[in-house]
Amino acid sequence: MTQREQAATAFDDLHTRHAAALMQQAYLLTGRAWLARRAVERGFRLAWQRWPEVAVDPDPAGWVRAAVYEYALTPWHQLCPGLRTARGPRKPSRAAGPSDGALPAALLSLPAPYRRALLLHDGVGLGPAATAAEIEASAPAAAGRLTHARERIAALLPQLGLDGQPPERQGEILRARLSGPLSAAEVTPRAAAHVRSGSERSARRTTRAAFGATGLFALVTLVMMALAPDHSTPPPKRPLATAPHTRVSPARHHGADTRERRNAARERRNAAREQGNAAVRKKLREARLAPDLR
Repeated sequence: MTQREQAATAFDDLHTRHAAALMQQAYLLTGRAWLARRAVERGFRLAWQRWPEVAVDPDPAGWVRAAVYEYALTPWHQLCPGLRTARGPRKPSRAAGPSDGALPAALLSLPAPYRRALLLHDGVGLGPAATAAEIEASAPAAAGRLTHARERIAALLPQLGLDGQPPERQGEILRARLSGPLSAAEVTPRAAAHVRSGSERSARRTTRAAFGATGLFALVTLVMMALAPDHSTPPPKRPLATAPHTRVSPARHHGADTRERRNAARERRNAAREQGNAAVRKKLREARLAPDLR
């Protein structure tokens, strides 16, 4: 037997032993048979995709159960009209007792964290520490959720006789009711081979989608690079010999021109004054050299 055949056999055995119980638990969490079936199938598909991890897990059934619960209680089921979790379970079958639909309805009235804690502790039979670990809460928080859930169930279903009983007796009563068949005919799991083939098809589709998205991104990038205009301009050619140039702002340049004009006007006035003084000196020299006329 090849390694793949051994893995398939181990997976089929896990599915055969736990799928029906998980389907019942998912039905109690959601109140819809089709959503419970989808949650269980998705949990086992994920387990087959990660089978090397699940196979060495100390509790493979707990690994699958956590995946089923997470999908069943996903908040986006409330956002999609076609995937909404029911507020109450469907009408029980005729073969079921008259009170069989009351307990699922009471469970669905609880908040999702309380519902999950009650089902794990009183339905599955996990201890307080294991329940707290699976719901990712502290031990006091898990105990508080369990206590409030039991009080709510006792108030909604007084016929169960939970009121006034010690916590251990309340757990026994609820465990006997939750482990019994509740609309079992409506929650039949799919075959293990169907789950494995569906998981492999889903993995192939995911891989193809990832490669397709990567190729599309690369193609769009190349097209944008080819069509984008080239705005780069070559640098200006510098002359072989240039004097150092200091950039002058317009205001400073205007002030320099004004000073130059003032200096030029001053030089012209000085030149005119010198010419006038030279003419006066020349006339004085001529007057001293000319003979006196008497």
